[in-house]
Amino acid sequence: MGTEIFWASKYYKKIFGEKVYKISLDAGCTCPNRDGTKGTGGCIFCSPLGSGEFAISSSFSIDEQIEKAKKLLQSKFKGKKYIAYFQNFTNTYGNQKKLIDLFFQTASKNEIVGISIATRPDCIQEEMFLALKELSNKTHVTLEFGLQTSNENTAKFINRCYKNQEYSSLLKKIQKDAPKIHVVTHCIFGLPHETTEDMLNTVNFCINAGTNGIKITLLYVLENTKLATLYQQDRFKCLEMTEYFDLLAQAIPLIPKNIVIHRLTGDGPKKLLIAPLWTSNKKKVHNSLMAFLNKNNISQKNT
Repeated sequence: MGTEIFWASKYYKKIFGEKVYKISLDAGCTCPNRDGTKGTGGCIFCSPLGSGEFAISSSFSIDEQIEKAKKLLQSKFKGKKYIAYFQNFTNTYGNQKKLIDLFFQTASKNEIVGISIATRPDCIQEEMFLALKELSNKTHVTLEFGLQTSNENTAKFINRCYKNQEYSSLLKKIQKDAPKIHVVTHCIFGLPHETTEDMLNTVNFCINAGTNGIKITLLYVLENTKLATLYQQDRFKCLEMTEYFDLLAQAIPLIPKNIVIHRLTGDGPKKLLIAPLWTSNKKKVHNSLMAFLNKNNISQKNT
């Protein structure tokens, strides 16, 4: 019968009754591995803009950001429901009251049906946890954690600056005390020095910890990052498309049907992308992946 994927599109349609689209917003945060609290420079693959190259600037009010983000989508999305995605840097790190007020304010907008917050498990203080628990009773709340790898040596190498235990402990707390919060875990395939076993172990680690969803992406190299320096020194090589797809074919069968797959590809901003250049053609990558999944008897319905 093959392997069936529980795609995010199917998950959201089940919850909201129609297609929804994420709009990238900026809460104006930084990270503890950037500002010296736990480290400096951020993760080695992260550009100076974090993951917010596609987000509207925090110099605009949240209302202005929402309207500008909606206008950017007008050519490809005609729906009326959006998920507010606070994507770049660590969006629970900073002035707690200010951030909590921002999340509740955003959730109060009629067109916003959910809040998705990219953050770190070591940056969920009790005040924030209780606020997000309350918010999850009013709207759909997603916490996206950048685990990237379960290999502690790799985590240290990429300057993640938190332990696996902090991730797994927080997931247990969410399951026990705030089960309405949807947890999505980010994994990166192709990190320097990692083996196939390391990458599959990361997927299994997320599953065993109790993640509700998963994002798998390949490592790509952006300008003005520490990773770019290592790449230019020929310290590692990026995955080719066939290599990455073969890894996905091994990883996907490990993922239970109840876990939502939010992403299986990745694409950095073209103006900053150094490698692998094959990721720059997003449509071609998507079509090639769908054909590969079909060939390997992995369901691609509801994509």
